Amino acid sequence: QVQLVESGGGLVQPGGSLILSCAVSGSILSIDRMNWFRQAPEKQREWEREWVATATSGGTTAVADSVKGRFTISRDDAKNTAYLHMSSLKPEDTAVYYCRIFSDGNYYWGQGTQVTVSS
Repeated sequence: QVQLVESGGGLVQPGGSLILSCAVSGSILSIDRMNWFRQAPEKQREWEREWVATATSGGTTAVADSVKGRFTISRDDAKNTAYLHMSSLKPEDTAVYYCRIFSDGNYYWGQGTQVTVSS
């Protein structure tokens, strides 16, 4: 059973920073891609989740244009953990942030962590 647990969310003022973590546990051989998605409050369906960032096992990273220059993704393969470093946060970054991995031919999702950007 593969489990993903996100943490690090919370309430932050505009311009603030947060670091989200995604810890992966269970029976996996390797993790190809580690991704972050987010779902804004007005988006109710899973398919409306917005892709935010990806880190591959080969060391390639990418972030969405909407967060470029403010968010970065990293991963620690020794800990099977992905991180999303968020800075200069804006109210429109408010969302539930989800981690997704592609491993051994399957996709796995975490349960999400809430990030609220408000003064």
